[in-house]
Amino acid sequence: MTHHSPQALWHIAPRVSEIRQATLGDGDVIIRAVASLVSRGTERLIHEGRVPESEHARMRAPFQEGDFQFPVKYGYSAVGQVEAGPKDLVGRHVFALHPHQTVFALPAEAVFHADAYSPRLALAANVETALNALWDAGAGPGDRICVVGAGVVGCLVAWLAGRLPGTDVTLVDKLTERENVAAHLSVSFAQTTADLTDCDITFHCSASQSGLSDAMHTLGDEGKLIEMSWYGDQVIPAPLGGAFHSRRLQLISSQVGKVSPSRRPRWDYARRLSKAVELTADPALDCLIDTQVSFSEAAAKMPEILAKDATNLTTLITYD
Repeated sequence: MTHHSPQALWHIAPRVSEIRQATLGDGDVIIRAVASLVSRGTERLIHEGRVPESEHARMRAPFQEGDFQFPVKYGYSAVGQVEAGPKDLVGRHVFALHPHQTVFALPAEAVFHADAYSPRLALAANVETALNALWDAGAGPGDRICVVGAGVVGCLVAWLAGRLPGTDVTLVDKLTERENVAAHLSVSFAQTTADLTDCDITFHCSASQSGLSDAMHTLGDEGKLIEMSWYGDQVIPAPLGGAFHSRRLQLISSQVGKVSPSRRPRWDYARRLSKAVELTADPALDCLIDTQVSFSEAAAKMPEILAKDATNLTTLITYD
Protein backbone atom coordinates (compact mmCIF):
# COMPACT_ATOMS: atom_id res chain seq x y z
CA MET A 1 0.00 0.00 0.00
CA THR A 2 1.41 3.42 -0.91
CA HIS A 3 0.90 6.57 1.10
CA HIS A 4 1.05 9.74 -0.96
CA SER A 5 2.50 12.91 0.51
CA PRO A 6 1.43 13.07 4.14
CA GLN A 7 0.58 16.61 5.25
CA ALA A 8 0.98 18.18 8.67
CA LEU A 9 0.01 21.37 10.50
CA TRP A 10 2.91 23.66 11.44
CA HIS A 11 3.06 26.86 13.48
CA ILE A 12 5.50 29.10 11.59
CA ALA A 13 5.25 32.51 13.31
CA PRO A 14 3.19 34.10 16.09
CA ARG A 15 -0.49 33.35 15.26
CA VAL A 16 0.44 32.00 11.81
CA SER A 17 0.03 28.32 10.87
CA GLU A 18 0.25 26.44 7.58
CA ILE A 19 -0.13 22.96 6.10
CA ARG A 20 3.19 21.48 4.95
CA GLN A 21 4.25 18.29 3.22
CA ALA A 22 5.42 15.77 5.80
CA THR A 23 7.33 12.51 6.08
CA LEU A 24 5.75 9.34 7.44
CA GLY A 25 8.24 9.05 10.28
CA ASP A 26 9.77 5.89 11.71
CA GLY A 27 7.78 2.88 12.81
CA ASP A 28 6.15 -0.31 11.64
CA VAL A 29 2.55 0.84 12.26
CA ILE A 30 1.13 3.13 9.56
CA ILE A 31 -1.87 5.14 10.69
CA ARG A 32 -4.29 7.25 8.66
CA ALA A 33 -5.66 10.06 10.82
CA VAL A 34 -9.39 10.23 11.48
CA ALA A 35 -9.41 13.03 14.05
CA SER A 36 -7.11 15.03 16.30
CA LEU A 37 -7.91 17.34 19.19
CA VAL A 38 -6.50 20.84 19.59
CA SER A 39 -5.23 21.26 23.15
CA ARG A 40 -6.26 24.87 23.55
CA GLY A 41 -4.28 25.87 26.64
CA THR A 42 -0.91 24.49 25.58
CA GLU A 43 -1.30 24.98 21.84
CA ARG A 44 -2.36 28.62 22.31
CA LEU A 45 0.91 29.38 24.10
CA ILE A 46 2.84 27.62 21.33
CA HIS A 47 0.82 29.34 18.56
CA GLU A 48 1.55 32.71 20.17
CA GLY A 49 5.26 31.94 20.68
CA ARG A 50 5.00 32.12 24.47
CA VAL A 51 6.93 29.01 25.55
CA PRO A 52 9.69 30.21 27.92
CA GLU A 53 13.20 29.26 26.84
CA SER A 54 13.68 27.34 30.09
CA GLU A 55 10.85 24.99 29.04
CA HIS A 56 11.84 24.38 25.39
CA ALA A 57 13.21 20.90 26.09
CA ARG A 58 10.61 19.86 28.67
CA MET A 59 7.68 21.00 26.51
CA ARG A 60 8.63 18.89 23.49
CA ALA A 61 5.77 16.63 22.46
CA PRO A 62 6.36 13.05 21.31
CA PHE A 63 7.13 13.04 17.55
CA GLN A 64 7.29 16.84 17.44
CA GLU A 65 9.34 18.31 14.60
CA GLY A 66 11.01 21.70 14.65
CA ASP A 67 11.77 23.70 17.77
CA PHE A 68 10.22 26.43 19.88
CA GLN A 69 9.53 29.10 19.10
CA PHE A 70 9.11 28.56 15.30
CA PRO A 71 8.65 26.71 13.04
CA VAL A 72 7.21 23.78 15.00
CA LYS A 73 4.91 20.84 14.29
CA TYR A 74 3.08 20.24 17.56
CA GLY A 75 0.12 18.30 18.92
CA TYR A 76 -0.52 15.20 21.02
CA SER A 77 -4.08 13.94 20.58
CA ALA A 78 -4.41 11.94 17.36
CA VAL A 79 -6.86 9.18 16.51
CA GLY A 80 -6.49 7.10 13.38
CA GLN A 81 -7.05 3.76 11.71
CA VAL A 82 -4.16 1.35 11.21
CA GLU A 83 -3.47 0.75 7.51
CA ALA A 84 -0.37 -1.42 7.87
CA GLY A 85 1.50 -3.10 10.70
CA PRO A 86 1.00 -6.04 13.06
CA LYS A 87 -1.95 -8.20 11.98
CA ASP A 88 -3.83 -7.69 15.23
CA LEU A 89 -3.80 -3.90 14.71
CA VAL A 90 -4.64 -3.55 11.00
CA GLY A 91 -8.07 -1.97 10.58
CA ARG A 92 -8.36 -1.01 14.25
CA HIS A 93 -8.78 2.51 15.58
CA VAL A 94 -5.94 3.72 17.76
CA PHE A 95 -4.90 6.73 19.83
CA ALA A 96 -1.40 8.19 19.62
CA LEU A 97 0.46 11.18 21.04
CA HIS A 98 1.20 12.63 17.60
CA PRO A 99 0.93 16.09 15.99
CA HIS A 100 -1.85 16.97 13.54
CA GLN A 101 -0.95 14.99 10.38
CA THR A 102 -2.87 13.05 7.72
CA VAL A 103 -0.80 9.82 7.73
CA PHE A 104 2.07 8.82 10.02
CA ALA A 105 4.15 5.83 11.08
CA LEU A 106 4.89 4.92 14.70
CA PRO A 107 6.52 2.10 16.63
CA ALA A 108 3.94 -0.36 17.96
CA GLU A 109 4.61 0.59 21.58
CA ALA A 110 3.46 4.20 20.85
CA VAL A 111 0.03 3.05 19.66
CA PHE A 112 -2.97 2.47 21.97
CA HIS A 113 -5.91 0.61 20.46
CA ALA A 114 -9.54 1.17 21.35
CA ASP A 115 -12.44 -1.27 21.28
CA ALA A 116 -14.43 1.07 19.04
CA TYR A 117 -14.08 4.47 17.39
CA SER A 118 -15.72 7.54 18.85
CA PRO A 119 -14.64 11.19 18.49
CA ARG A 120 -14.24 11.26 22.29
CA LEU A 121 -11.25 8.93 21.91
CA ALA A 122 -9.34 12.10 20.96
CA LEU A 123 -9.80 13.24 24.59
CA ALA A 124 -7.43 10.55 25.89
CA ALA A 125 -4.45 12.86 26.44
CA ASN A 126 -6.64 15.26 28.43
CA VAL A 127 -8.13 12.36 30.41
CA GLU A 128 -4.56 11.30 31.23
CA THR A 129 -3.86 14.80 32.60
CA ALA A 130 -7.01 14.67 34.73
CA LEU A 131 -6.24 11.18 36.01
CA ASN A 132 -2.74 12.23 37.07
CA ALA A 133 -4.20 15.26 38.88
CA LEU A 134 -6.62 13.08 40.87
CA TRP A 135 -3.63 10.98 41.93
CA ASP A 136 -1.64 14.13 42.85
CA ALA A 137 -4.57 15.34 44.95
CA GLY A 138 -5.07 12.08 46.82
CA ALA A 139 -8.82 12.56 46.34
CA GLY A 140 -11.00 9.94 48.00
CA PRO A 141 -14.62 8.90 48.61
CA GLY A 142 -16.76 11.50 50.34
CA ASP A 143 -14.48 14.46 49.64
CA ARG A 144 -15.90 17.91 48.99
CA ILE A 145 -14.18 18.94 45.76
CA CYS A 146 -14.27 22.17 43.75
CA VAL A 147 -12.96 22.63 40.19
CA VAL A 148 -12.43 26.26 39.13
CA GLY A 149 -12.36 26.63 35.35
CA ALA A 150 -14.57 24.50 33.11
CA GLY A 151 -12.31 24.11 30.13
CA VAL A 152 -11.89 20.57 28.87
CA VAL A 153 -9.32 19.58 31.53
CA GLY A 154 -11.40 21.09 34.34
CA CYS A 155 -14.49 19.27 33.08
CA LEU A 156 -12.59 15.97 32.95
CA VAL A 157 -11.22 16.45 36.48
CA ALA A 158 -14.76 17.12 37.75
CA TRP A 159 -16.09 14.07 35.87
CA LEU A 160 -13.43 11.74 37.33
CA ALA A 161 -13.81 13.19 40.84
CA GLY A 162 -17.57 12.78 40.60
CA ARG A 163 -17.18 9.05 40.02
CA LEU A 164 -15.61 8.56 43.45
CA PRO A 165 -18.29 7.32 45.87
CA GLY A 166 -19.99 10.02 47.91
CA THR A 167 -18.00 12.97 46.61
CA ASP A 168 -19.61 16.41 46.44
CA VAL A 169 -18.14 17.99 43.28
CA THR A 170 -18.83 21.51 42.02
CA LEU A 171 -17.59 22.80 38.66
CA VAL A 172 -17.17 26.60 38.62
CA ASP A 173 -17.15 28.77 35.50
CA LYS A 174 -18.46 32.22 34.63
CA LEU A 175 -19.96 30.90 31.36
CA THR A 176 -23.57 29.91 32.04
CA GLU A 177 -23.54 27.37 29.20
CA ARG A 178 -21.15 25.23 31.22
CA GLU A 179 -24.05 24.37 33.55
CA ASN A 180 -25.41 22.05 30.86
CA VAL A 181 -22.00 20.37 30.55
CA ALA A 182 -21.82 19.88 34.33
CA ALA A 183 -25.25 18.23 34.24
CA HIS A 184 -24.08 15.81 31.53
CA LEU A 185 -21.06 14.98 33.71
CA SER A 186 -23.29 14.48 36.80
CA VAL A 187 -21.64 17.18 38.93
CA SER A 188 -22.92 20.44 40.45
CA PHE A 189 -22.32 23.83 38.85
CA ALA A 190 -21.73 27.37 40.10
CA GLN A 191 -20.83 30.60 38.31
CA THR A 192 -18.77 31.87 41.24
CA THR A 193 -17.02 30.42 44.27
CA ALA A 194 -18.90 32.79 46.63
CA ASP A 195 -20.89 30.03 48.35
CA LEU A 196 -18.20 27.35 48.24
CA THR A 197 -16.30 26.86 51.48
CA ASP A 198 -14.61 24.14 53.49
CA CYS A 199 -13.52 22.11 50.44
CA ASP A 200 -11.09 19.26 51.00
CA ILE A 201 -9.53 19.73 47.55
CA THR A 202 -9.85 22.41 44.89
CA PHE A 203 -8.42 22.08 41.40
CA HIS A 204 -7.55 25.33 39.63
CA CYS A 205 -7.87 25.09 35.84
CA SER A 206 -8.81 28.61 34.71
CA ALA A 207 -5.28 29.90 33.87
CA SER A 208 -6.08 33.24 35.52
CA GLN A 209 -4.85 35.00 38.63
CA SER A 210 -8.41 35.79 39.74
CA GLY A 211 -9.33 32.11 39.37
CA LEU A 212 -6.35 31.10 41.49
CA SER A 213 -7.36 33.53 44.24
CA ASP A 214 -11.00 32.39 44.14
CA ALA A 215 -9.91 28.74 44.23
CA MET A 216 -7.74 29.32 47.32
CA HIS A 217 -10.67 30.82 49.21
CA THR A 218 -12.83 27.71 48.77
CA LEU A 219 -10.53 25.54 50.91
CA GLY A 220 -11.16 24.35 54.43
CA ASP A 221 -8.33 24.24 56.98
CA GLU A 222 -5.33 22.25 55.67
CA GLY A 223 -7.09 21.85 52.33
CA LYS A 224 -5.19 21.26 49.09
CA LEU A 225 -5.20 23.48 46.03
CA ILE A 226 -4.04 21.58 42.95
CA GLU A 227 -2.73 24.07 40.38
CA MET A 228 -3.23 22.68 36.87
CA SER A 229 -2.96 25.89 34.84
CA TRP A 230 0.23 26.55 32.92
CA TYR A 231 0.92 30.25 32.41
CA GLY A 232 3.79 30.03 29.93
CA ASP A 233 5.90 33.17 30.22
CA GLN A 234 3.47 34.98 32.56
CA VAL A 235 4.29 35.68 36.22
CA ILE A 236 1.17 35.12 38.35
CA PRO A 237 0.81 36.51 41.91
CA ALA A 238 -0.27 33.74 44.29
CA PRO A 239 -2.43 34.66 47.33
CA LEU A 240 -0.04 33.48 50.02
CA GLY A 241 -0.79 36.23 52.55
CA GLY A 242 -3.78 36.44 54.87
CA ALA A 243 -4.71 33.08 56.37
CA PHE A 244 -2.69 30.95 53.95
CA HIS A 245 -0.15 29.92 56.62
CA SER A 246 -2.33 29.97 59.73
CA ARG A 247 -4.85 27.67 58.01
CA ARG A 248 -1.97 25.48 56.72
CA LEU A 249 -3.27 25.44 53.15
CA GLN A 250 -1.35 23.49 50.53
CA LEU A 251 -0.57 24.68 46.99
CA ILE A 252 0.49 21.75 44.80
CA SER A 253 1.42 21.72 41.12
CA SER A 254 0.13 18.94 38.90
CA GLN A 255 1.54 18.30 35.46
CA VAL A 256 1.25 15.24 33.23
CA GLY A 257 4.95 15.15 32.22
CA LYS A 258 5.67 12.80 35.11
CA VAL A 259 3.54 10.05 36.63
CA SER A 260 2.23 11.12 40.05
CA PRO A 261 4.69 10.05 42.81
CA SER A 262 2.00 7.96 44.51
CA ARG A 263 1.72 5.73 41.40
CA ARG A 264 5.22 5.95 39.93
CA PRO A 265 6.58 2.70 41.44
CA ARG A 266 3.90 0.69 39.60
CA TRP A 267 2.67 2.82 36.70
CA ASP A 268 4.64 3.84 33.62
CA TYR A 269 3.48 6.25 30.91
CA ALA A 270 2.08 3.45 28.75
CA ARG A 271 -0.06 2.00 31.53
CA ARG A 272 -1.41 5.45 32.43
CA LEU A 273 -2.28 6.36 28.82
CA SER A 274 -3.81 2.95 28.20
CA LYS A 275 -6.11 3.55 31.19
CA ALA A 276 -7.00 7.02 29.86
CA VAL A 277 -7.95 5.53 26.47
CA GLU A 278 -10.15 3.00 28.29
CA LEU A 279 -11.87 5.77 30.28
CA THR A 280 -12.91 7.63 27.08
CA ALA A 281 -15.48 4.85 26.52
CA ASP A 282 -17.95 6.76 28.74
CA PRO A 283 -20.63 8.38 26.50
CA ALA A 284 -20.98 11.17 29.08
CA LEU A 285 -17.85 12.69 27.52
CA ASP A 286 -19.57 13.30 24.18
CA CYS A 287 -20.71 16.69 25.49
CA LEU A 288 -17.09 17.90 25.60
CA ILE A 289 -16.59 17.78 21.82
CA ASP A 290 -18.56 20.74 20.54
CA THR A 291 -16.71 22.09 17.48
CA GLN A 292 -15.22 20.43 14.40
CA VAL A 293 -13.05 21.77 11.60
CA SER A 294 -11.60 19.96 8.60
CA PHE A 295 -7.83 19.50 8.39
CA SER A 296 -7.73 21.48 5.14
CA GLU A 297 -9.18 24.53 6.96
CA ALA A 298 -7.33 24.08 10.26
CA ALA A 299 -4.31 26.30 9.51
CA ALA A 300 -6.42 29.26 8.39
CA LYS A 301 -8.78 28.87 11.35
CA MET A 302 -6.11 28.29 14.01
CA PRO A 303 -6.07 31.94 15.22
CA GLU A 304 -9.86 31.72 15.70
CA ILE A 305 -9.66 28.25 17.31
CA LEU A 306 -6.99 29.42 19.77
CA ALA A 307 -8.39 32.90 20.43
CA LYS A 308 -8.38 33.83 24.10
CA ASP A 309 -12.09 34.72 23.96
CA ALA A 310 -13.21 31.50 22.24
CA THR A 311 -16.04 30.03 24.30
CA ASN A 312 -16.32 26.52 22.84
CA LEU A 313 -14.86 23.65 24.85
CA THR A 314 -12.84 21.74 22.27
CA THR A 315 -12.06 21.74 18.57
CA LEU A 316 -11.77 18.41 16.80
CA ILE A 317 -9.84 18.40 13.53
CA THR A 318 -11.36 15.87 11.12
CA TYR A 319 -9.55 14.22 8.21
CA ASP A 320 -11.11 13.09 4.94
